[in-house]
Amino acid sequence: MSDQKTLSARAWAELLLLGLIWGASFLSIRIALDELPVLTTVLHRTFWAALLLWVVVLIGRIPLPRDPRIWAAFLVMGALNNVVPFVLMAWAQQHIESGLTSILNGTTAIFGVLVATLVFSDERLTKRRLAGVTLGFLGVATTIGLGHLAQFSLRSTAQLAVLAGTLSYALASAWARLRLGHLPPQLAAAGMLTGSTLLLLPLTLLVDGPPQFDLQPRTWAAVGYYSLVATAGAYMLYYRVLAMAGASNLMLVTLVIPPVAIILGALVRHEALSANTYAGFALLALGLIVLNRPRRRD
Repeated sequence: MSDQKTLSARAWAELLLLGLIWGASFLSIRIALDELPVLTTVLHRTFWAALLLWVVVLIGRIPLPRDPRIWAAFLVMGALNNVVPFVLMAWAQQHIESGLTSILNGTTAIFGVLVATLVFSDERLTKRRLAGVTLGFLGVATTIGLGHLAQFSLRSTAQLAVLAGTLSYALASAWARLRLGHLPPQLAAAGMLTGSTLLLLPLTLLVDGPPQFDLQPRTWAAVGYYSLVATAGAYMLYYRVLAMAGASNLMLVTLVIPPVAIILGALVRHEALSANTYAGFALLALGLIVLNRPRRRD
């Protein structure tokens, strides 16, 4: 019997909105990187997003956890879900197109299946899931081009950095289920982003120096978008869609993000992707669709 929920018109609309928001985040981060170093770019993202989410927590009068183990779990979650992937992907975007970054970001769902299979006894690598994972990795191989890896150029290194970031996302998902699943979503997100900021602040001061605030208006607009809208706002929307559509349907958002990022990258920064990149995305998308098929008796 399938546990997959039916997508209502409202759920579809909010899922598409989430895809649009996250798709545009790749361009906004790339714009910020024109003026800001990588760690400072990411610190802006976690700090302002955490600040907004704590306002939401306070307004909602959500009780704060008293168990120090939960606050320690926030630090681990912040490292896995924010610090590692945000830094790796921001660095990578300096060397590859925003659209390509968004395509490779779609492997989060592929790694998520594998990590869940290894960590949780109720998650099995069924034939359907194995087929979806295989198609996903074929898509990645086609997108990157295995021959390019032999050269190990800065471009191929950047693509591998994005994949490492998606693996970190998958590990974060497992960690959240193990340690933070009982918390209200707004509190979990605020705590996680606070943990990220606490980890990033000393590292950023050491590497980049004190953050500069005399930035161009377009840079501030980009920072405001990817921190307040595409991080804090998107987390709140994410959990709304999750409640309405279920985790399996929510995976469809990964099919919406790349086209948005590709179009915006082409229009604003004149980015062009190769034919094998589009072929790889098609294979990856097919793998995600296979993974998202309603579960019967596989």
